[in-house]
Amino acid sequence: MNDTFVVVVNPAAGGGRSRKLVGPALERLRAGGLKLEVVETARPGDATQLAGKYYERGYRRFIAVGGDGTSYEIVNGLFPQAESADPPQLGFLPLGTGNSFLRDFTKQGVEGAMEALLGRREQACDVMRMRHRTGVIHYINLLSVGFAADVNATRSRSFAGWGEPGYFLSIFLRLAQLRRRPFPLRVDGEPNADMRRCLFLTFNNSKYTGGTMMIGPNAEVDDGLIEYVRWGPIGRIGLIRNLPTLYDGTHVKHPLAERRPARRIEFELDGPVDVMVDGEALTLHLEALDVLPSALRVVV
Repeated sequence: MNDTFVVVVNPAAGGGRSRKLVGPALERLRAGGLKLEVVETARPGDATQLAGKYYERGYRRFIAVGGDGTSYEIVNGLFPQAESADPPQLGFLPLGTGNSFLRDFTKQGVEGAMEALLGRREQACDVMRMRHRTGVIHYINLLSVGFAADVNATRSRSFAGWGEPGYFLSIFLRLAQLRRRPFPLRVDGEPNADMRRCLFLTFNNSKYTGGTMMIGPNAEVDDGLIEYVRWGPIGRIGLIRNLPTLYDGTHVKHPLAERRPARRIEFELDGPVDVMVDGEALTLHLEALDVLPSALRVVV
């Protein structure tokens, strides 16, 4: 295996913060003995194409420089190619605005990620595989439908570039238009589809989203399972009152909340829905979700 790390840099991550900080960080890694091949993205989707190209050339070690979106794109460049091969390796330099996945392992941000790379620390990580009507996507953090996905879609479509004010405005608008609706699905081959209305559903590999929200408090990245969290049709006042519980994971104790481990989810949706996956806003006609156990090695 080629021992060089392909460093995929998103220079626009963190409002340009990534471009300013990446140089000294890479010099420190080189001084610590890491061999690096550095490439930059210029537009959305580039990280996927670059990771796929280098994987085909025999590279198996990658570093995502940016946020959750950068690592999401790299994972989708490695898979499905890597599904039947030895697990590739993925490290992180969290220089973007959101780095939820890493919070399962360290709260030290860039410094913690650097120490993991220099110390050659790695562990097995499951990869979630979502098949949809027109293809397949892979992820390592979480996928959500319902309220959180609606907020993310509104922010992406109407307030991109607004920063934190755009995020809070998106929340306000979605609260005003609060939708509690069914997303019909079957868990692990159950005979009947769950048709109940809900505020949101999340399908987690790791615990955090949005930086510090602990949506899947029982999730483990290497247990071969989907951590499925459902929050029923809570109202506006109830949601506002319970917002703090989304940050410490106690929302799963709410009377309208449920969580369970699963191996496969099959959807029976009438059409495409807005989806939030590893921070990205997509619209997909979901069909089936399963797990690729220990398909990736993460440097954490």
